[in-house]
Amino acid sequence: MRFTSLEIPDVLLIEPKIFEDERGLVFESYRENLIEEKIGRKISFVQENICVSKKGFVRGLHYQTYPMEQDKLVRVTRGEVFDVVVDLRKHLPTFGQYITQVLSSKNRKQLFIPFGFAHGFLTLSDEVEFSYKLSNYYSPENQHCLLWSDPQLAIPWPYDFKTIKASIRDQQGHFFDHTDLVTSKID
Repeated sequence: MRFTSLEIPDVLLIEPKIFEDERGLVFESYRENLIEEKIGRKISFVQENICVSKKGFVRGLHYQTYPMEQDKLVRVTRGEVFDVVVDLRKHLPTFGQYITQVLSSKNRKQLFIPFGFAHGFLTLSDEVEFSYKLSNYYSPENQHCLLWSDPQLAIPWPYDFKTIKASIRDQQGHFFDHTDLVTSKID
């Protein structure tokens, strides 16, 4: 596995080493000891979610707050997405910055997203199957949604805003300048 720190160093791009021959291919999609070594702490994923979405839908930007914040390991198992991660850690100079990556079943890239970030994606292919490994359980009372189209963030979504579809919940996400939510115990 190759680990690359992105523009916000705590977010890691993970690219597997692929072994291919006449039978097909094999690769490690998860190896706890390597991830722990790279992030410098123990991690335990307690829940995995699979999401299937149609083309042109945005999901997110979601996050959970203290005491139920979540580290995430995300990847696409079928299709392609434009993935977005927004830093919500008020105490760091990267607060408010975002990272975008194209993740697909062809490139097999993954993102490790530590707690304190909002995450979402836009589906680029006809159908997408998206996998999330989570370090904490889903908690409706701690779940929040940042508005994906917030002009203050100015995320360069690859489709015209008028053509992007979203659930009612995602359409009603809060603006970035909403400051009364504590994202982690270190805020």
